[in-house]
Parts: sequence; C-alpha cells; structure tokens
Amino acid sequence: MKTAIIVTGGKQYRVAEGDVIFVEKLDVEAGDAVTFDQVLAVIDDNSSVFGAPVVDGATVSASVVKNGKGKKIRVYKMKPKKGYQRTQGHRQPYTKVQINTINA
Repeated sequence: MKTAIIVTGGKQYRVAEGDVIFVEKLDVEAGDAVTFDQVLAVIDDNSSVFGAPVVDGATVSASVVKNGKGKKIRVYKMKPKKGYQRTQGHRQPYTKVQINTINA
C-alpha cells in the first residue's frame, strides 16, 4: 500500500489512496479536484523516498467532498477580583477531502 506525507494548512498528514481527511479550509468548491504538491515522503511496500524538504515531482491528487464548520467551542476569559469576564464562541472551518491518487 502506497502512503504519502503531505503538508497543507501548516499541518502534516499521512494519507493513502481512498482516505478521507479533514484539512484546514481550502478555497475550492465541493466536487472540485485539488492537488497537493508539498509531499514530504512517499512510502511503498518495498521502497521509501524522503524529500529534503519535498520530494521532487511527487503530487497527491484529491477531490473535495464538502466544506463545513467544526463543533462550536466556548472561549472564556476571566480576571479575578477585577470584574472582567468575556465569553466568545468559535467554529473552525474545514474542508473534507478524499485522496484519489499518489503520484511519485
């Protein structure tokens, strides 16, 4: 099974063909194709190729399943004895991506 380590949104993901991952929001619509060209490593059953820092000519192609927002979190700040309280909500946007092929 061929796997690759890609970088997107400042994070690294280990992916294989057919995987579905949630990445930081990309500026593409659902159903579109996206190509990740920052591939740090390609690992196969009998060989491994590691880049310095990226593998030359290696790409990972994927299709966008949907764009959405994560669960809401509450951010609460308080300074004791000063009467300062602040509550803020946040929903992190994401893009759900299905990996199609790993080209090395």
